[in-house]
Amino acid sequence: MSLEEKLRDSSGPELLLNILQKTVKHPLCVKHPPSVKYARCFLSELIRKHEAVHTEPLDELYEALAEVLMAEEPTQCHRSYLLPSGDSVTLSESTAIISHGTTGLVTWDAALYLAEWAIENPAAFAHRTVLELGCGAGLTGLAICKMCCPSAYVFSDCHTCVLEQLRGNILLNGLSLEPDTADPARHPGRNAYNSQSPRVIVAQLDWDVVTAPELAAFRPDVIIAADVLYCPETVLSLVRVLQRLSASLKDQQAPDAYIAFTVRNPKTCQLFTSELGEPWALGGAAVSERPPGPHTGLCEKYLHCSLSEESKVPNYIYIDIYIDIYIC
Repeated sequence: MSLEEKLRDSSGPELLLNILQKTVKHPLCVKHPPSVKYARCFLSELIRKHEAVHTEPLDELYEALAEVLMAEEPTQCHRSYLLPSGDSVTLSESTAIISHGTTGLVTWDAALYLAEWAIENPAAFAHRTVLELGCGAGLTGLAICKMCCPSAYVFSDCHTCVLEQLRGNILLNGLSLEPDTADPARHPGRNAYNSQSPRVIVAQLDWDVVTAPELAAFRPDVIIAADVLYCPETVLSLVRVLQRLSASLKDQQAPDAYIAFTVRNPKTCQLFTSELGEPWALGGAAVSERPPGPHTGLCEKYLHCSLSEESKVPNYIYIDIYIDIYIC
């Protein structure tokens, strides 16, 4: 049943008041407000739907909209995601898609879907060391830390502003950072502040200059990346990092890698798979598709391939996200 139908069948204001309490009036939203533009659009649409089926105005709706209309749009806002456990991930993000010369200060679709996939597949990360390449605002990593029980999680990015915002988001979500991120090998064991939490490390990592010994120091069991393949240059840099990682861990099994990206240009996807070598050289690939969810028009495809030893690249899954219709 659509919202309009529910409103039409509702004789009192209880439904709308309940919606307000679960959205803009939710304690999490009040403490960490979303962008003013987002709240304004949401409330305006809710009022439009209400007025289409009811002639009697609801004061609480207009009061909430008035509060938003009087507010100034800051350069930072919050996005909060409720987890199946009842916990949440809250991120402070830039309100601009591009800021300080980077797109890494906002969350992109692939990060959201990789986080969902991780939550559905916790065994891929449980009691393992995870290295995230190009972590951005930190959604995927924070969801994995809270839901998948990794032993250690390394957030990495190359941009100073991204890392500064990320550190704040990690602390905002109740996790503690290692005191020294320069040498992860110096910090064995779990988070010193919370024995139930993973070790959390933030590292500045430039794919084009990082060395094999520096990568080997992280000793990752799993590598992940979301929405980092947006041009040929980044594709080549990512593949080189994966190759260096695989070559540097001679005494350790090659890590699994999970790469999620939005297919904006099919040639970028083709370049990625071709640069990896022949990913399905041993036994072919298992492919499964998941239909769009109830709230978005996004569709995922998973491709899990076993790589030959000659390819020197870890086993990997890449997740293509095809944009159909996406309504914010």
